[in-house]
Amino acid sequence: MRAIEFDQYGGPEVLRAVTAEAPEPGPGEITIDAAWAGVNFADVKARSEGYRVPSLPFRPGLEVSGRVRAIGEGVEGLRPGQEVAALVDGGGYAEVVLAQAARVFPLPGGLDLRTAATLPTVLPTAHALIHEVGRLQPGETVLVHGAAGGIGTAVGQLARAAGAGAVYGVASSDDKADYALKYGYDEVFRPGTFEADVRRATGGRGVDLILDPVGGDTLRRGLDALAVYGRLVSYGNAGGAAPWQAGQAELASQGRSVSAFSVLNLAQSDPEALRALTERALRAALDGTVTLPVTAEHPLSEASRAHELLGGRTSTGKLLLRIAD
Repeated sequence: MRAIEFDQYGGPEVLRAVTAEAPEPGPGEITIDAAWAGVNFADVKARSEGYRVPSLPFRPGLEVSGRVRAIGEGVEGLRPGQEVAALVDGGGYAEVVLAQAARVFPLPGGLDLRTAATLPTVLPTAHALIHEVGRLQPGETVLVHGAAGGIGTAVGQLARAAGAGAVYGVASSDDKADYALKYGYDEVFRPGTFEADVRRATGGRGVDLILDPVGGDTLRRGLDALAVYGRLVSYGNAGGAAPWQAGQAELASQGRSVSAFSVLNLAQSDPEALRALTERALRAALDGTVTLPVTAEHPLSEASRAHELLGGRTSTGKLLLRIAD
């Protein structure tokens, strides 16, 4: 089978095409004949700095869609040929992908394989940020960093559907801001001035909920943009800064709170919770509440080009690799 791997850390050029033996499923596992693979910033971080890489060589790719190829011992509810999407720990950039059966989701009618490849990381994350972790209430205001990305576009739509009083975004360019405004946002600010922009837009009050994938100084500055009793949810560290924890004194003065979410960590710690979350999130795609636009797709052999786009911070929406010819 064809696959994409890297055996050293570096730029997109370290990704290389290889021919490998197709994996066989063990107990509790299945293999998937992949049709599409999602490209995520976590893949870029894996390639450039070893994020979640247990050893080299490593095959990136966290989400795929395709058809069940083979089933391991003890797997129930799945059958060969069934169309599925899956969240995996790696290995998605390949024609045949090994997956834990607990993280494989049969596709309901009306959901095609191309669309399904956009869902396993983005939609459960967006749903959790708005509902399970962020607990957005009707009439509340929300600020979303990375508003033009895959998660950002989903969050904007979910926040609007949840009855948010106002949905504000943060994006790094005019083009990204214009893009985000199509997906539920009222205004989109720039990273350097978002605290002042929030205070202006809310009459000095601040927002009730901030969703932050950047971390570092951006997270610390976010506290100044929160309203009394406001919540901040961290769901990444794209900025690469050292982890930071809010002190009690910083939060207690106005009853603010900071929490965190990672769909990959949830998949490891509680697969059943992930399954329930994903099923809830998929309903939002099926009923039309959320659309996840694919703004670029590349054949598997051009995975490095997809990484250039995503790593260069110029992309919007969702990027896919086309596995099947």
